[in-house]
Amino acid sequence: MAKRLTYFILIGLVAGILLGWALNASISDGTEASQGRLTEIAGYFSIVTTLFLRLIKMIIAPLVFSTLVVGIAHMGDTAALGRVGLRALLWFIGASLVSLTLGLILVNTLQPGAGLNFPLPPVDAASGVEKGGFDLKTFVTHLVPASMVEAMATNEILQIVVFSLFVGVAMTAIGEKAAPLVRAFESLVAVMLQITDYVMRFAPIAVFAAVAGTVAERGPTILGTFGYFIGSFYIGLVILWALLILAAFVIVGKRVKLLLRYIREPIILAFSTASSEAAYPRTLEALDRFGVPPRIASFVLPLGYSFNLDGSMMYMTFAVIFIAQAYGIDLTLGQEITMLLVLMITSKGVAGVPRASLVVIAGTLALFDIPEAGLLLLLGVDHFLDMGRSATNVVGNAVASVVVARSEVPLDPIEPAEIEPPKAPSHVPPPPPGTDRF
Repeated sequence: MAKRLTYFILIGLVAGILLGWALNASISDGTEASQGRLTEIAGYFSIVTTLFLRLIKMIIAPLVFSTLVVGIAHMGDTAALGRVGLRALLWFIGASLVSLTLGLILVNTLQPGAGLNFPLPPVDAASGVEKGGFDLKTFVTHLVPASMVEAMATNEILQIVVFSLFVGVAMTAIGEKAAPLVRAFESLVAVMLQITDYVMRFAPIAVFAAVAGTVAERGPTILGTFGYFIGSFYIGLVILWALLILAAFVIVGKRVKLLLRYIREPIILAFSTASSEAAYPRTLEALDRFGVPPRIASFVLPLGYSFNLDGSMMYMTFAVIFIAQAYGIDLTLGQEITMLLVLMITSKGVAGVPRASLVVIAGTLALFDIPEAGLLLLLGVDHFLDMGRSATNVVGNAVASVVVARSEVPLDPIEPAEIEPPKAPSHVPPPPPGTDRF
């Protein structure tokens, strides 16, 4: 089933590109009326994509809560929990610094915005994206949910993680008395994974609609206009993937070379839908088959979705410097290092959903006197960039889970990467003696 689903997602991706291109070519004539018509058509396609992402969001909160509680309960003691948490945070900080620094180096080396020479917009020009300036008080107080029901209703992953930590630690502390509750949560995990299987069957249709709508509205020409910028960014993502896999190879060994094969479907799903959240359930299952103990994967992976969005962090430095280059604004090395440190903090807790990074970028631009309206330069191609950084977020969190697991315990025996349905018997066995067939 999983193998066929991967192929269907790829078919949906290609079919969406072809249909979107055909619609754009047949309707677009350069007038506002034709562009309005294309936008309307893209809106119809977005209905399917929105429904699929809502189905995913429906799963995320109970799945994160139940898997994290069970994982903590199976840790056995709070000392093990502290070790795993500390190792995870150390890895997240290191990976974040690598991602941000790599983006800074590449955008200064490749200079994708140099030569564009866009005129500076009016001072009061806005991008239409809400600013996301960093506020320490708001960030810290937001970590703790005022209501668990509200946190789950709004899919506040970080708040769900905090509450799950309290529940899991409390269940560990009371020991045997919590055994029935642990079994109940294990049953809930099984139910949620089964629901995930149902929802994922709609993934190829959602991918088809998402890509078709985007290409129909924007057209293929936009890829040429910003082709060098897009290409430069994807070169950076490839290098980042290589660095992450290399670091994991040093710690885990040769086995990590198989990791991309196991998380292939989540990568394609995140790339096609431009949402790393959409790939969370399948990533959890793939890590289990790869040999990451469920108690560790279910603890590290939710944390990674708040603290370890490697693709998004690399994009932030890339985008800010690109906008500055496009307007001919020179930033000193000190300003760029300061920007890196600011983004290191403000990027934490960014949701793994489409275009969430733009909110943080909007707040960062103002700190360095870069026109906020510069975000308008990115909005047209942001979906195509979001596809790459969402897939990279999946790779980064999968690598983090594998590395942290290997540093704590030996990995479990590896299972087949694809789960095939059981084969039907080749013949019907004869009935027992003395019985009738009908």
